[in-house]
Amino acid sequence: MSTENYPVVFGTEDVLRSLCDSVSRVLTVSTQSQIRYSGMVQRISKTCLKPDIGCFVLFDGGFSGLVVINFSAQAAMELYEQYMLNMGMSKDDLTTSHTSDEVSNVMGELMNQSVGDFTAKVARELQTHITQNQPKMMALSKQVILSVDTHLEKPEARRVTFFTGRNNIFYLELAIDRTEFIKLNDFDASEVPDPDALMEQVHGATTTRAAPAASGTSEHDELLNSLGM
Repeated sequence: MSTENYPVVFGTEDVLRSLCDSVSRVLTVSTQSQIRYSGMVQRISKTCLKPDIGCFVLFDGGFSGLVVINFSAQAAMELYEQYMLNMGMSKDDLTTSHTSDEVSNVMGELMNQSVGDFTAKVARELQTHITQNQPKMMALSKQVILSVDTHLEKPEARRVTFFTGRNNIFYLELAIDRTEFIKLNDFDASEVPDPDALMEQVHGATTTRAAPAASGTSEHDELLNSLGM
């Protein structure tokens, strides 16, 4: 049967939207500030690392691509400071230079978490698998053009504008082969496990199992007391 009889449920823009949602969600939670992205997307011909801080991640598997995020110094420092303060660090202990290794390490970790969230969603919602490499973060003074080192038949590139809580701007760029996922069979995407809910379930089951034992011990003690023992 031709795939034309099935609706396209996930295309290039849907992949991009899922990635943007992961980035905004992870950064919002990590920094405790509202990170949002533009409702408009740009078609671009090439992906670039740009000043002041650029970061990129390659992924491969069910489909291949490249993710680039370019931060201004102001945006990077805001995210770095908010993240570290949210982790309990004192503001006096924070670096004041966006070129420091500490800022690069923190921004690299945040991007790693964001793309990791995205790859997990791909496994749940698209029933395929992609892997990512370790994010590469660097302070830049000039633009660097990047290309995906893989066989892309119909490469597409997009750029999305992000805004921090203080309205500093950074940009996400995605290069990917033209992608369409078509649903052949109905399925329910697995939900994200809630660690707190799982712990409550385990605690509740433990309490339930422990209750009869406690009751039995009390009755046994009462019997011994009645016998004067």
